[in-house]
Amino acid sequence: MPSLRTSSARPRRLAAALAAAVALVATAGGTGSALPGGAATGAPQAAALREAMFVGNNWDGTADVIAARGDFHRIGRVNVIPDKEERLREIYLNPVKLAFFLGVRSGPGEGHDQFVDDMYATPDGSSMVVSRPSFADVVSLDLRTGRINWRFPVAGYRADHMAVSPDGTRVAVSASTANTVHVLDIGTGREIGSFRTGDKPHENVFTSDGLLWNMSIGEVTTALDAPWLDWTKGDRRITVVDATTFRTVRVIDMRERLDAFGRSDLSDAVRPVAFTPDEKKLYLQVSFYNGLLEYDVTTDRITRAKVLPGNPKTDPDRTTWVNDSRHHGLSMSPDGDRLCVAGTMDDYATVVDRATLQEGPLVEASKPYWATVSGDGRSCVISESGADRVTAIDFATGRRVASVDVGDHPQRVRLAHVPADWTGPSGS
Repeated sequence: MPSLRTSSARPRRLAAALAAAVALVATAGGTGSALPGGAATGAPQAAALREAMFVGNNWDGTADVIAARGDFHRIGRVNVIPDKEERLREIYLNPVKLAFFLGVRSGPGEGHDQFVDDMYATPDGSSMVVSRPSFADVVSLDLRTGRINWRFPVAGYRADHMAVSPDGTRVAVSASTANTVHVLDIGTGREIGSFRTGDKPHENVFTSDGLLWNMSIGEVTTALDAPWLDWTKGDRRITVVDATTFRTVRVIDMRERLDAFGRSDLSDAVRPVAFTPDEKKLYLQVSFYNGLLEYDVTTDRITRAKVLPGNPKTDPDRTTWVNDSRHHGLSMSPDGDRLCVAGTMDDYATVVDRATLQEGPLVEASKPYWATVSGDGRSCVISESGADRVTAIDFATGRRVASVDVGDHPQRVRLAHVPADWTGPSGS
């Protein structure tokens, strides 16, 4: 099959983000290029920004803002549910909304409401855009005041993972119960477009060739987790669309690729993913698997599989694994040489050599739920949802280099930029 690539530009723009940050400091309010996570736009007299990371504390409805490198110290905290009472009144007065609200609590929320899933900064660093699963919406919060700039209710009854476009101006959000992805103007909240997906859309990724990838994971909250009941999980697929027209370019059924690779035993529910810098290979995690797969985008084939160590203390009962995700969290070093894997149910994270797929030291972690890359590109940053902290692991050595306490049940961690003098919303 011919390649879909029309550009060899790196999908991971950490180096560009660093260059933009340096330029901002040097020019003290000059112009720059819009970047994922909130670098400056071309607007004149833009405020000076500092690099940071957003950490979404899913169960307590806050987002911590921490340094993006060094000791990763906490800079400030944002309440992402300032309208909680208003939203709850709406829900309690609508029996259907209430049923789904309680379903989120008892299912993916593990007995808790899910108040923040994903976060990005606007290009000028003035606002934080947040998807809120239990409230089935996306909101923009003014980082200075903590007030809501705009709110977008998603289709259906739950909002999930997001992604920001390469120029920082659009944000895609999965409406997981409506099998839909909305694409919004990050500054105004206006819907630019949408497209249909498989069942339960999850991860979204923009690529440098003008495409948007969505991975649907199917039903993950039932107890029908035995391999022979896999057919009950629904329509799981990767939907690739044109990021401008939102027309479907390609649909990838990993079931066919797994069967051809000889792994019909594995689930085809694709969880977190990581592209190589040239976007020719895609590394992915799938439900129930303590490992990762390598998919060649050009040849449309799975080429390698890597099983990672299981923790002897992990309950073998698959129904006890959170939302079917034994391992959930995957990132890649900026040079493409190393992968960082969050072994969620096995309580560790590890750095994997991409050439050999050999894992490094197993770094003990409490239910790590996400993995991303630090601002300087030297570390993998994981959220330890079971310990309410964020931990940085050195890509070169595979060793823990820093940990910082955050709020209740941290999940998504995203690189961002905030005003240089920012320490939290006024009055917080």
